[in-house]
Amino acid sequence: MRIALVASLAWQDYRRDAWLSACSVLALAAVIAPLLVLFGLKFGLVSSLTERLETDPATREIIPLGGGRFSSALIEQLGQRSDVSFAIPRTRQIAATAQVGARVLEMLPTAAGDPLLDGLPIPKGLDQIVLSHTAAERLAARPGDLLEARFARQVAGRVEEQRTRVQVLAVLPLEAFPRDGLFADLALLEAAEDYRDGGAVPALGWPGDEMSAVEQRVYPAFRLYARSLADVEPLRVYFAGQNLLVSTQANTIAQVQSLSRNLSIVFWIIAGLALAGAFAAMLAGALAAVARKRRELSVLRLLGFSTAALLLFVMVQALYSAGIAAVLSAGLYGLAETGLNRLFVQVPGEHASHLLARHYGVALVAVLGVSAVAAACGGWRVARIQASEGIRDV
Repeated sequence: MRIALVASLAWQDYRRDAWLSACSVLALAAVIAPLLVLFGLKFGLVSSLTERLETDPATREIIPLGGGRFSSALIEQLGQRSDVSFAIPRTRQIAATAQVGARVLEMLPTAAGDPLLDGLPIPKGLDQIVLSHTAAERLAARPGDLLEARFARQVAGRVEEQRTRVQVLAVLPLEAFPRDGLFADLALLEAAEDYRDGGAVPALGWPGDEMSAVEQRVYPAFRLYARSLADVEPLRVYFAGQNLLVSTQANTIAQVQSLSRNLSIVFWIIAGLALAGAFAAMLAGALAAVARKRRELSVLRLLGFSTAALLLFVMVQALYSAGIAAVLSAGLYGLAETGLNRLFVQVPGEHASHLLARHYGVALVAVLGVSAVAAACGGWRVARIQASEGIRDV
């Protein structure tokens, strides 16, 4: 009950000194609003860059360099690692092409879980494919179309060719795969490789030599994607330990992470200096308030208010200023955020400046905390106020 009474009296006095209260609010807002804008720029820029990397599967791709010898069992084991989201064998690149219409398309194996085909139907068997955006444009192909794929080889100096019809299940977005290519079941790529090696492909009726039975097929490469950005560098280190040179986007990821760290350091240095200045201002304001309202506070002492209640009176008024300044700063930041995003953002969904609800909450708690501590430190003089001072003024 006493706390509510103190808060009510503090508010009445706060309203009576409207001009001084407004100056206190504006002084705090002049510190808080720029900090919100600075942190909003830092968070918006880094989060947009990070989101761009996370949504681009190519950033998480691990590409083996040079020829290797990988069994399907080994690649399956890689796919089961907790830091790998997708892995599938690749046939020899020179054999992984198909003539479709007038275009020579790169062939890539795919299966369920392929991050490039996220949300698209997955080709199965020897007669289904997914086209890249550029390939579909050049072939004027759409989902549902039937296309003729041709595969050529040289045998004893003569060129032989076989054809098969494939159905287009879907077309990839341009950003997913910017080259001319088609995605197909691994079986189609293996059939093309066997045929170009001179072998027969009974499943398609293509003639050739009978392929010798082998216990396990060996692949020269694979398609592999890390589960997250944080998994790219550990995978690179793992493959280096296996004496396998791979190409990754680890440097790009490290640059964004370094940018985030550096911007955080700059922000906290500036924020620390600004909050120290705000603390000093609130401390001086509390000292001045005690000196200016000494008569009123002595009367409250005369009425039976304790030192703690008088100190609470000073602190509550500081919290009023801090709360109003925080709301005003949030409004000013909202205007700045809208303007900055309209000026600098061209990609929908990205932000030049952006804050989450929890950021506003942390800022409010920090401002209220600093103000309360500063007011408590500055209001210690209330302990010296005696009730007799109030009696003399009566």
